[in-house]
Amino acid sequence: MNAQDMDIVRLVLNASWVVQAVMALLLVVSVASWAAIFSKIGALKRTRKLNDAFERNFWSGSNLTELYAGASQNAKLAGPTERIFASGMREFLKLRERHVSDATLLDGARRAMRASYQREVDSIESGMSFLASVGSISPYVGLFGTVWGIMHAFTGLSAMEQVTLATVAPGIAEALVATALGLFAAIPAVVAYNYFARDIDRVAVSQETFIEEFSNILQRNTGVQSAASTASGH
Repeated sequence: MNAQDMDIVRLVLNASWVVQAVMALLLVVSVASWAAIFSKIGALKRTRKLNDAFERNFWSGSNLTELYAGASQNAKLAGPTERIFASGMREFLKLRERHVSDATLLDGARRAMRASYQREVDSIESGMSFLASVGSISPYVGLFGTVWGIMHAFTGLSAMEQVTLATVAPGIAEALVATALGLFAAIPAVVAYNYFARDIDRVAVSQETFIEEFSNILQRNTGVQSAASTASGH
C-alpha cells in the first residue's frame, strides 16, 4: 500500500456506501453550518448598528412624538430597539386617548414593549438551535460512520489468510475520515454558538435596559401631565 492509495479522496471513494453516505451528510451539514454562521454574523452586526444609531438619536433629546413618527414610517428598516420603542409609544398614545389611569397607561406600554422585546429576541436567536444541533450531533454521526467502517473492514479481513498492517490500515483510515468530518462540522458550530450567545445576551440586556429607562421617562411624563391637570382644575 503506497502513499497515493492513502490520500483522502481515494479513501472516501473506497469506503462502504454507508460511510460515504455519512460523509456526504456531514459535508452538507458543514456547508449549511458555515452559511448560518456568516448569516448570523451579518444579522448581529446590522442589529448592533441600528440599535446604536437609534439610541444615540433617542438620548440626544429628540422629541418622542417625532421619533415615534419616524419609527412608524420605517418599521421594516428599523432596528429591534426602535421597534420596541414604537410598540410602547403606540400603546401609550392609544391608552391615553381613552383617558385611563396612569397605572394602566404605564402597565399597557410596558406590556407592549415586553411583547415586542420577546419577538425581537426570538428573531435574533433564529438559527442558534441549528448550530447547537450541529455541534452536539455531528461527532456522533461521524463516530457512527467510523464504527460501521471498522466493522466492514474487519468483516473483509476475516476472509484473508494473512492479515498485516498494510491490509488493516486502509479500512480503518477510511472509517476514521468520518470522525474527522464530524469534528470538522461540529467544532466551528460550537465556537460560533458560544460567540453568538454572548453577543445576543448583550443585545438582550441592552434592550431590557432601554425598556426600563423608557418606562421611567413615560412615568415622569404622566406625572407631569397629572400635576398639570390638577393645577388647571384648581
